[in-house]
Amino acid sequence: MAKIGRNDPCPCGSGLKYKRCCLGKKQDGAIPTPDKKITVSGEAEIIRQAAVNHQDTLKIIGVFIFFSTAAGDAWILELTEQDAAMVARNGKAIDVEISEQAETISINWSHRFKIKHKKFTTVAYKDKSTETFKNYPAATISATLKKIQRRFSSELLESIHVKDEDTQETTSPA
Repeated sequence: MAKIGRNDPCPCGSGLKYKRCCLGKKQDGAIPTPDKKITVSGEAEIIRQAAVNHQDTLKIIGVFIFFSTAAGDAWILELTEQDAAMVARNGKAIDVEISEQAETISINWSHRFKIKHKKFTTVAYKDKSTETFKNYPAATISATLKKIQRRFSSELLESIHVKDEDTQETTSPA
């Protein structure tokens, strides 16, 4: 890595001299680090750990919502088809099959979800059982869902998924 002089342009891209921009931040230890590559499996592991530690966490990345509750539950939600996968329950981690390639992301979804009367409700694919959860971030999920639907056309949202005919899994392009 090349050495940066005080009078050189700042590498952050602000257009200012380094001494007027990030030199003081670097000395304080607050200089921003480059973003790490974000993966669904990486975020699933982070949210799973938050659930094991009984922390309330919510993170929105594109059409995915990752959240955990103080009760120790954690979910990955996909907003366009309202699919869900539970990655932790009562503080215990649950393995979910997530396959990521350069072009596609494939997740073995276990549930469908819906928000009704400010309650988070799931229907299991396996046995069609319905479960309603209290104290889940239903209002935030509902608002995010509406925001995604307003922002993108229905044709674009439908084109996100490719049906895998062998397993009936939904695959999302990365």
